Amino acid sequence: MSYERRYNLLNSKFKELFFPTLLAAIAGNFAILADAFIISALLGHMNLSVIQSMEPLVQFINMIYWLIGFGGTILATSEKANFNDETANNIFTISLISIIIISVLIMVLGLLFPDTLLQILCNSSQLRPLVFEYLKYYLLAIPFICFFIVLAYFAKIDDFVQLQFRAFLLANVLNVVFDLIFIQYFNMGVSGAALAMVVGYIIATVYLCTYFLNPKRTLKLTKVKIGNSMRYFSNICKTGFSSSSIALYQAIKLVIVNFIILEVMTHVDLVAFNMCCNTSLLVSIFIFGTSQSLLPIITVYFQEKDYNGVEYVARRSLKIVLGFGIFFTALFTIFPQTILVLFSVSNPSDIPTVMNAVRIFSLSLLAYSINFLYIFYVQSIQNMKLANILTLLNGLIFPVAFVFLFSIIWKENGIWFAFVVSELATIAFIYLYSIYLNKKTNGEYEGFFLKKHHDDTENILEYTINAIVNDAVYLSRQVQEFLPDEKVSILVSLAIEEMLIYILEINDELDWIDVIVRDNDNSTIISIKYSGIGYNPNVDTSLDSDNIDMLIGISDNIEYSQILGLNNTVITIKK
Repeated sequence: MSYERRYNLLNSKFKELFFPTLLAAIAGNFAILADAFIISALLGHMNLSVIQSMEPLVQFINMIYWLIGFGGTILATSEKANFNDETANNIFTISLISIIIISVLIMVLGLLFPDTLLQILCNSSQLRPLVFEYLKYYLLAIPFICFFIVLAYFAKIDDFVQLQFRAFLLANVLNVVFDLIFIQYFNMGVSGAALAMVVGYIIATVYLCTYFLNPKRTLKLTKVKIGNSMRYFSNICKTGFSSSSIALYQAIKLVIVNFIILEVMTHVDLVAFNMCCNTSLLVSIFIFGTSQSLLPIITVYFQEKDYNGVEYVARRSLKIVLGFGIFFTALFTIFPQTILVLFSVSNPSDIPTVMNAVRIFSLSLLAYSINFLYIFYVQSIQNMKLANILTLLNGLIFPVAFVFLFSIIWKENGIWFAFVVSELATIAFIYLYSIYLNKKTNGEYEGFFLKKHHDDTENILEYTINAIVNDAVYLSRQVQEFLPDEKVSILVSLAIEEMLIYILEINDELDWIDVIVRDNDNSTIISIKYSGIGYNPNVDTSLDSDNIDMLIGISDNIEYSQILGLNNTVITIKK
């Protein structure tokens, strides 16, 4: 019997994270669209302009909670993968404290100086009173939105994906329900939509905080020294900047492109551009869900130097993203009227221009999907330099440069094609960079996903077994035959067999177990990953088990961590 790695465990975990994360992404963005639909239907297009005027502030708030949420979760996941639970807890604590302080400060400043904020958001005297009605309640919602989303990201590290999804769903269902109640029955106008958001997120935040009461959570709140707090906060911001800058560059890009359009074209073209942005929003919901499923898994496996596992998840995610990209490209290219119906574009004089814009712009969606995924991927492997370059190029420099150039050459069609060329230029940059890095590192990194190779002096054995005793015994014998050092091979074989048998003893239901053996000149390292009930021999030493006593006796070091619902035991045997 021969064992090879079949990625069953990894595939199962990806599926487990993917669907709730995708649904959470849909739920998290559905309220934005629902608000637009409800306000437009009940209050008219004038009030819908209020939501559009609020967009720069909304993008800024997105940037803040992405900065802390993504940065904190990537660092905490990396530390847990390296068995630094105390550091992971410190990062968790600082992330929550900092997002509370920042979001409350933004709320207070907004409430104290609303006129200044209104001047930034809206230059229409007719629209400004309505914007203020929405703004005064939206400011109250900011601390709850920010804390809610950051905590939801951290909850996923502990495999609380169902709690995360239900919390997002609750927030947005309540938002829609209270939209109807406050606007339709209490006649609160546009302020009712903002108040609905406040109520929805307060209730959802209380529900999400049940995470702190669950005994299965591994992240804990700790006391952190002020000096260390600033260092952690700085690292969180550096790590999360590449993702959060997407919102920042989006806001800047919108201002510049809007200016270019109004300078060289008509108001109808600005409407067409808004429809193109709405098209991107719909697609990004699905791509964001896929990317969020990828990020924590890639972070864990990259830190564990499981580069084959990293490539498997990346390629699996790419296939899903390609599917979404092809579907939406075909849908909006062939049937651009779909987006017109969704956003109530009914003026006969506007329809031809908008349909033409959406049809051309949709050609960018496939490349857009790939680039969006790739930015999150390189952030997951903590290549922050490349992530920052890509977000700057793709989010700001390429689109603005090509829009400016093509608008001069081809007028309105040039603008829509500029976004297609911008996405293709980003893919070309990634491809050329991968070739450059491969040559620079003499083949240490290769391929589109920059797969890293192991040291040539290290012998890697990767296995997947069924969770049964016979497979555990047979595998231990097979490993013994592969290792050249007879004494070490016996110890490694015993360690694998004893640990696997004990895992099977304490778990009634397991499907798969991954075993990776890394053999080098100094030591042999055994990594065993499985779901179900975990066991940490460094903490629980009270068990009366011959298997564990023998394992501890022959091992030089044993480390244990639990991330994303997977147990990881690493056993080191020195030579």
